[in-house]
Amino acid sequence: MARQQTTPETRSVRLLKVGEQVRHVISELLARQLVHDDVLTGHTISVTEVRMSPDLRHATVFVKPLLGADEEPVLKALRTHTAYFQKEVAGKLKLKYAAKIKFLPDESFDEATRIDALLNDPRVRRDIGED
Repeated sequence: MARQQTTPETRSVRLLKVGEQVRHVISELLARQLVHDDVLTGHTISVTEVRMSPDLRHATVFVKPLLGADEEPVLKALRTHTAYFQKEVAGKLKLKYAAKIKFLPDESFDEATRIDALLNDPRVRRDIGED
């Protein structure tokens, strides 16, 4: 049986609220440079979205370094300090279980750039342009 694709409209309000709280905690830790890592302190990192599992035990955190520079070293540094992030999130949010955090690169900006390039293609502009 195929899994249903989850969209923001189908996720519950509680999942969205908890995900947003986790996003704020992680963003604050990165903005205040509370993680003692040279790679993380040397980059500005955007936490674009956090998706929680239905049981709130897993959090998928989508991140993007400023200008997309050095994405792999930043992800490696974030994954190295996952235990610290989990501890801080669990301490700030009073949930029954501490969520296991997984960091992934946010590809939505790249996808938007690709779509924009397709729409600006002269052949496509000709088709969607006014008569």
